[in-house]
Amino acid sequence: MEFQTNPDIRFITNEAFEAKIKQIEIEMYHEQVLPKRIVAAAPESVSATGLVEVAGYNPGEGIRMDRKEQVIVDFGEHCVGRVSLAITSLGSPPDAPAKLRLSFGETPIEVIRSFDSYKGELSASWLQEELLTIDVLPETLELKRRFAFRYLKIEVVDTSPKYQINLKLSCTTESSADKAKMKQLDTDDQLLQEIDRVSQKTLMQCMQDVFEDGPKRDRRLWLGDLRLQALANYATFGANDLVKKCLYLFAAQTTNEGQVSANVFIEPRLIPDDTFLADYSLFFIDTLLDYYRETNDRETLTDLYTTAIAQLRVLEDNVLPTGEVSVPQGWWAFIDWNEPLEKQIAIQGIFIYSYKRLKELAAYMEDNKLVDELDDKIQTLEQYALTTYYNEEKGLFVDPASRQIAIPSQTWMVLSGVGDGELRRNVLENLLALDDEQIVGCNSPYMYHHYVEALLQEGFREEAVRIIKLYWGGMVENGADTFWEVYYPEDVTFSPYGDEMINSYCHAWSCTPCYLFRKYGIA
Repeated sequence: MEFQTNPDIRFITNEAFEAKIKQIEIEMYHEQVLPKRIVAAAPESVSATGLVEVAGYNPGEGIRMDRKEQVIVDFGEHCVGRVSLAITSLGSPPDAPAKLRLSFGETPIEVIRSFDSYKGELSASWLQEELLTIDVLPETLELKRRFAFRYLKIEVVDTSPKYQINLKLSCTTESSADKAKMKQLDTDDQLLQEIDRVSQKTLMQCMQDVFEDGPKRDRRLWLGDLRLQALANYATFGANDLVKKCLYLFAAQTTNEGQVSANVFIEPRLIPDDTFLADYSLFFIDTLLDYYRETNDRETLTDLYTTAIAQLRVLEDNVLPTGEVSVPQGWWAFIDWNEPLEKQIAIQGIFIYSYKRLKELAAYMEDNKLVDELDDKIQTLEQYALTTYYNEEKGLFVDPASRQIAIPSQTWMVLSGVGDGELRRNVLENLLALDDEQIVGCNSPYMYHHYVEALLQEGFREEAVRIIKLYWGGMVENGADTFWEVYYPEDVTFSPYGDEMINSYCHAWSCTPCYLFRKYGIA
């Protein structure tokens, strides 16, 4: 996989925006969760559901363990929070320290396999592991680090032959979403109800001091995720100040040209990453527009309007006079985790989509000069897309060089409103008629969200619900209590990073069914 490094980039700080960020207070909500059972790996199992119960867990008794012993504790649900351990000794006075290794897993695979077997491309430091040495017993430890997990593997590395230990465990969860605001979907369809519940829980657990992409990994604010999280939040928890804070975080430090980073860190202070993705930068426009529509917050719109314009201006050199968006080599835009995908058509669609959203912002700001400028550019971009990419014989948008037909290409042309309604509906009908081997599909919930929304936008409700049930429902059937960063139904072990253990199994961009259900009246 590719990484961007741009060490020579210099960021400009907007101190007024940073001051506003400090004024936004985000309330945190907590809940205590206790273990539910002791589990063990099923024989020869390394699957996502490969654990079986071997004993219950009694909170009053805890877990008794010998030296060299290990157990896997199931908390019964995915948790994001701080873990505490009350450790006592049994038998003779403890004549040596107790050394414990704790391995946390969002899914069984992380506690069935040894972390030493990890072979992925991302840093192994993301794997959640703690080595504890306790010199004096009894002791109650509050682990400093926040963990995202359902399963906890405890290994007694050593004590001494003279004593055993007893452990009592609890987790205090953390979220800036009020769980009491979770809403049940009004439907008799139990699978849709469960998909909705899991999508809301996924969003809730990614709502921290910012909208994180994943509470295990990467634990930071990504613009592509924020756009979808904000939509889901408006439909459920209504924590709109969190959206506001995140918009200001991106705008508070930009490049000299005004471009926002693809993601930002907030600890130990606000630090923009040196990664830039064209589609993510453009989505700042859409995220601000959605926020204004939801809140009518004129002050924030006025503050951030210039930043929104800058995202288009900084990328304008890539728009040729013909209307073609020239795509550089390398990891310039995301679109999807999909190596075979030719991204040109999808990127063209995202530019058109973003120009239209900026036009709406300009109308709200009564910036008539920019509205007129954008009208001309939108017409040129759309005309190029129709004359160059639309294949009348197939009724689809086709890559002119490779002849590739891809779901992301059709999706972004439809979402951007290219052509009239009849053309867009025909595109989707023709796409749905093709066999899987004839097209390049989607690999991530992020891209599936956009595909499903394109179908719903054009009235393909039945097909959209079918895909939601197959895709998000497939994760539920594979044991998901929160939705995953990547799910490939033909291979549930698929990872864009080379090892499924590093995947995030509570990931923001997969949280949108709760938004889609409510916006499009699926109940």
